[in-house]
Amino acid sequence: MQAITQDKIVIYVEENIPYFHHNRLEKLEKLKLNEVLKRKNPYLFKVKHITTAGDFIKTILEAFLSSQEESLFGGFLEGLAVYICNYVYGGNKSSAEGIDLEFEKDNAKYIVSIKSGPNWGNSSQINKMKDNFRKAKKVLKTNISTSQNVIAVNGCCYGKDNSPDKGEYLKLCGQRFWAFISGNEDLYTDIIEPLGHKAKDKNDQFHEAYAKVVNKFTLEFIANYCDPSGAIHWEKVLKYNSGKD
Repeated sequence: MQAITQDKIVIYVEENIPYFHHNRLEKLEKLKLNEVLKRKNPYLFKVKHITTAGDFIKTILEAFLSSQEESLFGGFLEGLAVYICNYVYGGNKSSAEGIDLEFEKDNAKYIVSIKSGPNWGNSSQINKMKDNFRKAKKVLKTNISTSQNVIAVNGCCYGKDNSPDKGEYLKLCGQRFWAFISGNEDLYTDIIEPLGHKAKDKNDQFHEAYAKVVNKFTLEFIANYCDPSGAIHWEKVLKYNSGKD
């Protein structure tokens, strides 16, 4: 085991966080109105009494982009976790299905499925994760010393779960997860400052592009989904979103 320094974390973040910002901007600029319109619930927007094209576009865009950003940033945090664990414990990205990280410490082999936060899946998704753990354990137990335990861990980059023992696996969230992969109880706070690297410049660039997309989509929406008086034509919206092809 070797402790990771703040300088190492800063270097990793500064080299890799630009990819998050680039992908976030690229996905925004490639969006098509009808692509977003097909994926969101028009009934919800009617219930919220959205009456202007501009408000409608902002609402569906924010909902769509929020889910995309969560996924993109989750990928970045997973990479950071693997990097830190590799440096400290020699951990590596796993080749097993559904397993993101495997490493050894304290005479045990750990297999880790990394998620952004604690409330990441429904019962079917959790059962799939447990099945992946069982399969990975079966393979590993044929390749390692019989005296070495194989322990499955669901690691969550933020949040809390004060009952980590789930029977078949451990669920380690927030501080517990970052300490588990690094040996440093303070790592969960140490990583926050480097994440702000050039954040203002990157977000200014994003918001400039976002404003253009809002204006472009609003014009397109008015042309295709508003009646001559300027009111939203909800029947047209629903036919496109939910009607038979």
